Amino acid sequence: MAQSLTRLWLHIVFSTKERRPFLRDRGVRLDMHAYLAELCRRLDCLPDRIGGTKDHVHILCLQSTTRPIAELVQKVKARSSKWIKSQGASLDSFQWQSGYGAFSVSHSRRQQVSDYIREQERHHSRLSFRDEFRMLLERNGLEFDENYLWD
Repeated sequence: MAQSLTRLWLHIVFSTKERRPFLRDRGVRLDMHAYLAELCRRLDCLPDRIGGTKDHVHILCLQSTTRPIAELVQKVKARSSKWIKSQGASLDSFQWQSGYGAFSVSHSRRQQVSDYIREQERHHSRLSFRDEFRMLLERNGLEFDENYLWD
């Protein structure tokens, strides 16, 4: 075959360090989402939907044919952290957690995941990030040790 063709949807989830509510201001949160989308585009990972709440984000994007997931997440987190610290004194101590979750999404379920991400604010009126993340891990068949899950 003369070319590489892929369509691998990723659902990436990560939190602020210690789930601190750095993104509680809706304007800051939307600016962060827009910046994360731009970073994904620059890294050849076309974003479909980015959302979240005061303490975490969800990214649904196409995986690049040339960039590993770990590299994508590391660059997105590092660059967005540096950027947000320049947005005001109240964000000087901003940090993302060290880990992340990344889940494959079939093309046929992409819209359902996109809708789920769009509804994050409503969804988290009744479910904590910790409970949501545990649910995602279990739903995707990932074993985990609660002692090493949070930072």
